[in-house]
Amino acid sequence: MKKKKKKGSTSPIYAIGLVFLLFSILRPIFSLGRLGVAAVLAAIVYGVVRAVANSDKEKKAPAQSAKQQQTTAQQAAETKKQEPEKPKYAPEVQAIVDEGARAHSELQRLYAVIPDLEVKHKIQEIISVSDKIVEDAIHDPSDVPQIKKFLDYYLPTTIKLLNAYDRMGSQGIQGENISNTMRSINEMLDTAIDGYRKLLDGLFANQAMDIETDIAVMNTLMQREGLAGQSGQFGTAAGR
Repeated sequence: MKKKKKKGSTSPIYAIGLVFLLFSILRPIFSLGRLGVAAVLAAIVYGVVRAVANSDKEKKAPAQSAKQQQTTAQQAAETKKQEPEKPKYAPEVQAIVDEGARAHSELQRLYAVIPDLEVKHKIQEIISVSDKIVEDAIHDPSDVPQIKKFLDYYLPTTIKLLNAYDRMGSQGIQGENISNTMRSINEMLDTAIDGYRKLLDGLFANQAMDIETDIAVMNTLMQREGLAGQSGQFGTAAGR
């Protein structure tokens, strides 16, 4: 298969024709001498025009190349954005992590827009405890059912009430109904924080039991091997 040749600029050819045309108008070609002069002028103009055309072509090439690279980079970035991120954890744990992240974001927004410092402090405490509850699902997937209930009802209800508090506070009216409702929501936050702390503590019940079992077995083995101290507890002989 024959390779297609790249077409060059036609400007030099037109320049030759223009030179002969102008020369014939200004000084009619009646002799070989004048024809030779015209040919020399045409050759000079041809070389100049060709050099200029090639220079312009070389200047455009890098610019087009840079533009193509930029376009390719943008397309790659868009493709990367469209590709879904691979889950880091098991599906049930990943669902907990994702829902926890959404709740965290909304609580952060409420913290930013609610001006009351007391309520802001309570929101910050809720964020801290709820983040630890969500994190527990990663370390102990057996707690997922309990955490799912927390994320399905308790935390969303708390966020719903905080949104109501924000709407009422932004009305600029200190009516009896608004004031009483906002006071009730504020008090509810204390109850929620206390309940969430108890839930977090309860999630560590299984882990605490496993740790106590490990300690008991360790103490028994160390005592049997004569490696325990007089109290019979692991580690008491370390400093003897």
